[in-house]
Amino acid sequence: MMVQGGGRPLTGWGRYPVVVARHRRSEDLEAVTRGATLSRGLGRSYGDASLPGSSDGMVAVTTAADRLRWFDAERGVVRAEAGVSLATLNRLFWHRGWSVPSSPGTQQVTLGGMVAADVHGKSHHTEGCFGEHVRALRMRVADERILEVSEENEPDLFRATLGGMGLTGHLLEVEFHLRPAPSGWVLAESQGYGDLESTVDALRSAGPEWPHTLAWLDLLARGRAFGRGVVERGRRAEPGEAPARPPAPRFPPPIPFSLPLISGTTMRLANIARYWSRRRHRRGIVHPDAFFYPLDVVGWVNRLYPRAGFTQYQAVLPTGAGVEGCRELLDIMVRRGAVPLLCVLKDFGGEGKGMLSFPKAGLSIAVDLPITERTQGAVDAMNDFVAGAGGRVYLAKDTLTRAEHFRAMEPRLPAWEAVRRQWDPETRIRSALSVRLFGDAT
Repeated sequence: MMVQGGGRPLTGWGRYPVVVARHRRSEDLEAVTRGATLSRGLGRSYGDASLPGSSDGMVAVTTAADRLRWFDAERGVVRAEAGVSLATLNRLFWHRGWSVPSSPGTQQVTLGGMVAADVHGKSHHTEGCFGEHVRALRMRVADERILEVSEENEPDLFRATLGGMGLTGHLLEVEFHLRPAPSGWVLAESQGYGDLESTVDALRSAGPEWPHTLAWLDLLARGRAFGRGVVERGRRAEPGEAPARPPAPRFPPPIPFSLPLISGTTMRLANIARYWSRRRHRRGIVHPDAFFYPLDVVGWVNRLYPRAGFTQYQAVLPTGAGVEGCRELLDIMVRRGAVPLLCVLKDFGGEGKGMLSFPKAGLSIAVDLPITERTQGAVDAMNDFVAGAGGRVYLAKDTLTRAEHFRAMEPRLPAWEAVRRQWDPETRIRSALSVRLFGDAT
């Protein structure tokens, strides 16, 4: 059965901007994507990537198409519909000794969204992006044909779709490799460091030993404490280290309505508490949800942010920029009056095979910023610096980057655009992001 709706307000995870759009939802992805201008999963991209480029566009909502097609238990290969969520995959495979590679900070994402954004996690330095583990895609292209694409069959379209933000076609099925896991539990360590330099050094030092690493930074501290942080590192626990039973699924209670408790003041207090509670070394066995998915501590945590909405500015600076480049970028943000509510760092490995995949070797900096009259100017100034340093921004998080900045950052863009034009010369598949950054007609 297909459910179809008229004009409905849609937003990304940051609740800004808001677009009124038509939508339809069905467990039959072939039917629901026919004639649609964009596919949308669980809407966890922060800005306008999952929003239609015009109010008359039809959005194909994929979440009802959530079946597994088959699973090869010997090779750890899965074929599933694009609407299945990462949470469902985790519940199915953790107790079978497998894990989904390159898991992002929330499991409330669809498989199609993971491909479109070519997601990464705390393990990028060891596992790369999710696209490195994808074997094949079944997709509907703009002329309504349904194709099977891979490295062997239409390889340019395959690579353009990894990280292509859903603009090369509608994803129907994804075939990918799982990773073997000795248990579902995680052996985790954390330790605090008093300044930015020591935090970055500890993060980089952890990479060769630990497959999952991340650093949280306090950017609301003043003086020498600015940039102090906590480095988290972990690995899957061995059977002798962990409980014999698999970790039970968690279903956190949702925030039922907008409750804007997160502000500069409340986050300053939360940062103080977090830093001092983890200042000393901690080690133990933890539930994988607690380690991998901090964004899922409660359901709809975005409702705690200011009503005007927020964006996450995520950029990667190449290795040569060093910690000095990281500090300069953060200083620009503060000088321009942006309020950094939350900041995390990751140490990236090499560039992936996706033609617009975000990561490259260097430091990834992700900062939650409330939408105010100063936010656009701060993003412009940060993008000037990132482009000059040879870095780039993550389209799955982006809301405010201008077209000229993105082109300056992304030398791969002309090749990706050539593939997109080959398969969709009339830009039938488009989004609000593609209108803003690539000049698509509304």
